Amino acid sequence: MVAVNPYLNFPGTTEDAFNFYKSVFGGEFLTVQRFKDTPEAGKLSAEEGEKLMHIALPIGPNNVLMATDALESMGQKVTPGNSMHLTLGTSTKEEADKLFSGLSAGGNVTMPMMDMFWGAYFGMFTDKYGVQWMISYDPNHLPENHKVN
Repeated sequence: MVAVNPYLNFPGTTEDAFNFYKSVFGGEFLTVQRFKDTPEAGKLSAEEGEKLMHIALPIGPNNVLMATDALESMGQKVTPGNSMHLTLGTSTKEEADKLFSGLSAGGNVTMPMMDMFWGAYFGMFTDKYGVQWMISYDPNHLPENHKVN
């Protein structure tokens, strides 16, 4: 396994929150992607299009804090208990499938593992204990010592 990282959901305040976190932790954002740059852009208002679909800020050498804006127009609403996911980054697709299958057993799959438009193999679920998880294999974002040739 490559890494375990927190993934936060905000009610439209992700950019403000992450600019604050950046001011505290320093560093540069690895990724900033707005909803207007996704395949769902045509379904959103101009204001929603400016919200963040994904942002990532490295914290130290091995951790990344990530987040999204939860858009109510897309059926998402931030409430206590759903504002965070644990994200597992894997070294292979097979490892991603194994972890997804094992951890999601008895839980609720919200997005099955599939190839995504940003290049990752990705899925999401809530386990049988109510913990929200994201599993991701992204060969373009593996540390050099985890790449499989």
